[in-house]
Amino acid sequence: MKKPVLIGILFAAGWIVFKLIFFLFATGEMRYNIIPSVMINILFLLLAIFCSLYFQKRFNRNDTSILTDIKNAMSSALPYTIIVSVFIYFYYGSVDPEFNRHQISQAENHIEAQLNDEELLRKLKQSNENFKFMQKEEIKIQMMQGPISNYAPGPTMSLSLLAMLLLSTTYSIFVTLIMRKFIFQGHSDSSAPSAS
Repeated sequence: MKKPVLIGILFAAGWIVFKLIFFLFATGEMRYNIIPSVMINILFLLLAIFCSLYFQKRFNRNDTSILTDIKNAMSSALPYTIIVSVFIYFYYGSVDPEFNRHQISQAENHIEAQLNDEELLRKLKQSNENFKFMQKEEIKIQMMQGPISNYAPGPTMSLSLLAMLLLSTTYSIFVTLIMRKFIFQGHSDSSAPSAS
């Protein structure tokens, strides 16, 4: 197995272990806070890209082009992204389905608060033609369709996969540019024309 792929797998495994430990030990409302998991996920993705590119450039003495460096950075980011996204599907489907139920309950409370406010209800009916002749309960059912479908494991995995693919590509480009500029200045671009 190539070293960049292995690095991506190791960082993905590290994030999975973190997520499971967080699930086991977080209590109360902290359990429903996704910010620590998301931030660690972003950090591990960045570290996987950095380590992959660093080891590739450090132990490969051949000069490489910038596109080759970006490809090498992506070769650790893609396994990371795929493994973490698949884990997210199983995590929210099997390990912690209560998280999705909690999020749907929060959305329902927010929608009920909006519908109980007569001024907001009037504005809502004015802004949406479909709601004009509906009762509160019918509007609530219509508005709850979004959160119910969004907090299913499948859409959560799809959104995570898309977001991490965009981050992987962006981070690979930026990390490559930064490392070529500041860390590996001695490695010249093999695609650059030679001076004659």
